[in-house]
Amino acid sequence: MSTPKTPARKRAAKPRRQASETLHFNDVDRVRALAGAGDRFLILIEEELDVRLSAPGGGQIVISADAPDAREEAKRVLKRLYASLEHGLTCDEAAVRAALRSREDEVEGAEDDGVIRVPRGSSLIARTEGQRTYVRSLKNTRKYDLIFGVGPAGTGKTLLAVAYGASLLVQRKVEKLIITRPAVEAGEKLGFLPGDLTEKVDPYLLPVWDALADTLGRSQLEKMREDGRIEVAPIAFMRGRTLNRAFIVVDEAQNTSKAQMQMVLTRLGEGSRMAVTGDPSQCDLHPRDPSGLPHALSILAKTEGVAIVRFGRGDVVRHDLVARIVAAYEEDAGTSPDAEAQ
Repeated sequence: MSTPKTPARKRAAKPRRQASETLHFNDVDRVRALAGAGDRFLILIEEELDVRLSAPGGGQIVISADAPDAREEAKRVLKRLYASLEHGLTCDEAAVRAALRSREDEVEGAEDDGVIRVPRGSSLIARTEGQRTYVRSLKNTRKYDLIFGVGPAGTGKTLLAVAYGASLLVQRKVEKLIITRPAVEAGEKLGFLPGDLTEKVDPYLLPVWDALADTLGRSQLEKMREDGRIEVAPIAFMRGRTLNRAFIVVDEAQNTSKAQMQMVLTRLGEGSRMAVTGDPSQCDLHPRDPSGLPHALSILAKTEGVAIVRFGRGDVVRHDLVARIVAAYEEDAGTSPDAEAQ
């Protein structure tokens, strides 16, 4: 009786040599950061692009793959991640996934267009094409004084606007950074909450303080808050004011009424600019109270000096699962920010 043959798929296959290329980088420590603990970032790139990557040391990364296109794509992703590290940023899973999603035809050096540098603070870099368009609009002081950033959670709308405003403040290009958002849940109950004004409204503004702390650091933030250069307050407290030589961020704008939106937009004074962020799909207003954000986007779409940047779920960088959650809710509601942007 003959012995049955071992199925081909179970036989020990002799490793086949793949074509390879070697990238050389100057900074060994940055290459280690790019690779991640246990090479986990390299493994993520391998899984997405069907390549093999190894970092033998000396600032080298070896790319092996049969397909030349796969090797070229891996080179592009690795160079992009290394460039972001050169700007003083960190490499994490979100950054790797953003680099994998970024367009192949982006011009070399485009990373710098999306960099927000905060002296004595943390620099940020746009990780998606939507974020780069947003940052370019924020930086375009000659063309835009009012910039809308609209899209789903996790796209960096608020963080990038706050970081840009903080960079202007540290460089003394503006005298104040003012960040305002609706305290929808508070309503008329503010007067019944214990404590002074700051203690009453701070719980509604915690996301803003977190973004400022991430950008400026706690020490610098506290100093600027104490000397009045940074102000964070509910939208209702903007009424009657004219904001001169300031950068203003209006956050969670989908929760403003039409009257509130008109009021806050007309606070712009001499030497001031404003960024308005929001997600129309997450409005907390009563159904009988229409949001002021879609209305403003509609009537200001063709107004000179106004930029409207729409983010899609492809711009979500918070956590890879967030993009899938956004997609599921869009499918359930029959809506798509990507479609709205067309």
